[in-house]
Amino acid sequence: MMSLNFQAEKHAKLLEARKKTCTVRLGDVSSQFPENSICWITVGKKYEQKRHLYTVFLDRVRVKTMANLTSKDLGHQNPDINSRAELIADFERIYNRRINMDDVVTVIDFTEVVE
Repeated sequence: MMSLNFQAEKHAKLLEARKKTCTVRLGDVSSQFPENSICWITVGKKYEQKRHLYTVFLDRVRVKTMANLTSKDLGHQNPDINSRAELIADFERIYNRRINMDDVVTVIDFTEVVE
């Protein structure tokens, strides 16, 4: 089973409130998360225990550059991020490296599977 894991507490809160329906991942990870797949949403820090929140269907997986992200992509990723510059700053903290507009990202749109 695949898992989209989220480490930041802010993302856990958005996911639990069902306000986050998309994730933007640095690099081309489309082969790891094929469109039309079932995937777990988990939260937890790297190398620590994870908590399963719910199961999702991967509706759409797109590879873009940071420059080509839309306001819709940003809003579904995190409603508190209003610009690519804010996302870049967030990514630079997460990945601990410089991010620019030419960097490739993967946009993964998902919906919850209700059992």
